[in-house]
Amino acid sequence: MTPVVRFYWISSLLWLFLGIAILFHLAGNTLAPTSIGAHPLALSFVLLGLLYFLIGLHDIYISNSNLRRNYPVFANLRYLFESIRPEIRQYFIASNLEEAPFNREARDLIYRRAKKLNDTLPFGTEHNLMQSGHLTVFHSIKATHVPEDKTRVLFGGEQCLQPYSASLLNISGMSFGALSANAITTLNKAAAMGGFAHNTGEGSISPYHRTHGGDLIWQIGTGYFGCRNLDGSFNDEAFRKGASDKTVKMIEIKISQGAKPSHGGVLPGAKVTEEIAAIRLVEVGKTVASPANHPEFSTPVGLLEFVKRLRDLSGGKPTGFKLCIGRRSEFMSIVKAMLSTGIYPDFITIDGAEGGTGAAPVEFSNRIGTPCLEATYFVNQVLIGAGIRDRMRIISAGKTATGFDLLTKIALGADTVNSARAMMLALGCVQSKACNTNNCPTGIATTDPARAKAINIDEKSHRVRNFHEGTVNAFLELCGAIGYDDPSKLKPTDLFQRVGNEQKHFDQIYTPLSSGQLLTTSIPEAYAQDWEKASAESF
Repeated sequence: MTPVVRFYWISSLLWLFLGIAILFHLAGNTLAPTSIGAHPLALSFVLLGLLYFLIGLHDIYISNSNLRRNYPVFANLRYLFESIRPEIRQYFIASNLEEAPFNREARDLIYRRAKKLNDTLPFGTEHNLMQSGHLTVFHSIKATHVPEDKTRVLFGGEQCLQPYSASLLNISGMSFGALSANAITTLNKAAAMGGFAHNTGEGSISPYHRTHGGDLIWQIGTGYFGCRNLDGSFNDEAFRKGASDKTVKMIEIKISQGAKPSHGGVLPGAKVTEEIAAIRLVEVGKTVASPANHPEFSTPVGLLEFVKRLRDLSGGKPTGFKLCIGRRSEFMSIVKAMLSTGIYPDFITIDGAEGGTGAAPVEFSNRIGTPCLEATYFVNQVLIGAGIRDRMRIISAGKTATGFDLLTKIALGADTVNSARAMMLALGCVQSKACNTNNCPTGIATTDPARAKAINIDEKSHRVRNFHEGTVNAFLELCGAIGYDDPSKLKPTDLFQRVGNEQKHFDQIYTPLSSGQLLTTSIPEAYAQDWEKASAESF
């Protein structure tokens, strides 16, 4: 018997005897004026002792916890404090720059821009400007102004019949089911008010995506939700019907996502309500698996044929695909398939390995995939090297909270940027990291309607729109400070990273390609082996 267990038994017995004595005393003095007022306090003391005794019995004889068996009652304090450790650290211990994925400085900036409050920084930076990896841009003495008409980018190549003019910053893919109905409705209303696009996520188009008429990018994942047969195969007619909606502006085929690339998903039957079943075209109450690979294709050529198939079925709307860069030769295989078939996507969305709103296995989140900036640079250079960069747009979907985050991605090759977590923060997220528990304290990442009621759609939609507007404006001010009157003039040589005691731009850190260079015999060593390995016929 440990000393704490021994103390528990002794204290329980003393508490028990004292409680009995108090009860007998009160029973014998029920009419005494001094005892009447003491009854509630005395009874509370007795009940507290009984609770103490019962918790200890449970911990010693029933609990599976080693700590509780050796430290009955008192071990529960440890688990209590552990349960609120993130909140204690977030609000009382962590510095402004310490937390991840979004530190206090970034979160405060998002909140303040969303509320249209003062977003300036007093008394100088807290960042270590000499730290290895620190990113910066160099300003110009000849600063200029960026016209407002430079905030949109036209999507749609030669094979597209319905081009779409997109904002520089848009909402990244988040499904209804992962986010609550109120959260989806709020994001869509914000998109409609602010003139930016709202990616549906792979959970298909819900009624909440259509409520306010915001522009939609319909994401098609491996489960083909919203355009599938019951056996999981693709349903052309269901897709044509969904894509004909006037709010659907672009189609995105999701090959992989940064949070868990090459990892499928399972929607438990308990979560497949009648509403979810109707939206996703699945059977009520039955578990649905999203495979790691697309059933409709297995080769680079097959992917591009699927792109063409969806573009044709949608009536010629801009169609592309999203992926997290893994083996570089496999992306090059897709590029070689473009050259051999003449089929070009209207856009490619690059998801960074930094992850996103989706819950994922720790090993996948921490150890698989290419970071967003490196991946964006690579994709842009390969398309340049293949001589086809002007045929499609690049969307960079990675951790974006500020105008500078927007600038880094566009400088390295992106045409537009998607953001998910920052939009959630503007919506009211507090980074509690409870997205995978259904117990989101702000009602955003949950299917619990009682929690979701906390979201005031009218108020929060204005905050999301404000964040979007403030971030784009900050980006334009940065472009002007560099000396550019058009964001399209940004290039990798404008973005510098500290490497040891030097600052190097990205064309010095990585290897740039000239237009069509991959089609010649002078391929740089950094690309040669992967380009040689790549095949249009197989991954």
